[in-house]
Amino acid sequence: MPPKGFHIMTKPAGPACNLDCKYCFYTEKSSLFGDCGSTRMSDEVLEAFVIKYISSQSVPEVAFAWQGGEPLLMGLDFFKNVIELQKKYAQGKRITNSMQTNGTLLTDEWCEFLAANEFLVGLSMDGPEGVHNQYRVDRSGQPTFDAVKGGLKLLKKHGVEFNILACVNNISSKKPLDVYRFFKRQGAQFIQFIPIVERWASVSEKEAGLKLSYPPNLQGAPEEKQVTPWSVEPGRFGDFMIRVFDEWVQNDIGSMFVMNFEWTLSAWMGISSGICSFARTCGDCLAMEHNGDIYACDHYVYPEYKLGNILTHSPHELLGSNQQMEFGSLKETALPKQCLDCPALRLCRGECPKHRFMKAEDGEPALNYLCAGYRKYFEHVDPYMKIMAQRLERGLPVENISSL
Repeated sequence: MPPKGFHIMTKPAGPACNLDCKYCFYTEKSSLFGDCGSTRMSDEVLEAFVIKYISSQSVPEVAFAWQGGEPLLMGLDFFKNVIELQKKYAQGKRITNSMQTNGTLLTDEWCEFLAANEFLVGLSMDGPEGVHNQYRVDRSGQPTFDAVKGGLKLLKKHGVEFNILACVNNISSKKPLDVYRFFKRQGAQFIQFIPIVERWASVSEKEAGLKLSYPPNLQGAPEEKQVTPWSVEPGRFGDFMIRVFDEWVQNDIGSMFVMNFEWTLSAWMGISSGICSFARTCGDCLAMEHNGDIYACDHYVYPEYKLGNILTHSPHELLGSNQQMEFGSLKETALPKQCLDCPALRLCRGECPKHRFMKAEDGEPALNYLCAGYRKYFEHVDPYMKIMAQRLERGLPVENISSL
């Protein structure tokens, strides 16, 4: 049976974006939609989605998440309509909204709307100017740091709740404290670090208009392909997280919230992960494109993983389909023996299947590319997590853990 509460990441503008971030895996998805027309969600699709998404949820709170591409390309009127439809079809449930944006299109008017309607905004920003501008450029190849920083100032000016979504790539991974301290100076209290891992497309994938590879099929041996130069090296990613963790432990527990550390602590305490990458199984976080097509996951928006369309299917029906149930269970059942024997399994759960394209020490497929980095990080934070978990279980504060 599908879960009572589930999540759909919604792409109202599809893969359309005003930027051309070099490591983005989603903008190339425009090649997959053929002649479906402009990548802009119609009123018909939007209303069907709001009705069915709310009615399919057996929980008191329903969370809408708007992503892209760049969702702000839809314009303010679209999201005003979203709010009206949510109010109309709420069925007594509490409705929340979050949005991920590159921040370059934010204005005072946008921020007034976001604040008034209590949107949580995830701002994509990779760090200080020299780091951010390495890959986050506009369509003409120009740097975007100043525009994004301007968007950040507007969010703070209008009191919009926000967090930072920072990609860790081959450049930023070498400057962990520069990145972390920059966000701290900007007054960002909530940060999520996202490792960039992509592979070049095969010949057949290039013929389909793709530059990046499909995620591996965990039912078969993953095809080995060259990792892109902007991808973070596994060891570097582990070192990045360790350096940031040490800084955070010494100075910022209780005042800065790094979601990666929150997830680790939750796992230590035996609490189910709040993010699918570190959950035992996955499959309850779908992705919906602008035309209403629903896919198994944000990282699996390909024809083979299409489940149906919001105009003709119920999300609850698609979640409970054999195709999706099998997709979700493979996260656990396809793990190699090396993972099953690893003491860190209870913390990482093999991480995202998208990254499982390496071979284990015994040659078995489906080892996570980032395995070495995660093992290094988990081993380093182990004693701190033990102490924090013990103190929380006893109702004690953890702010002064650095002095223990």
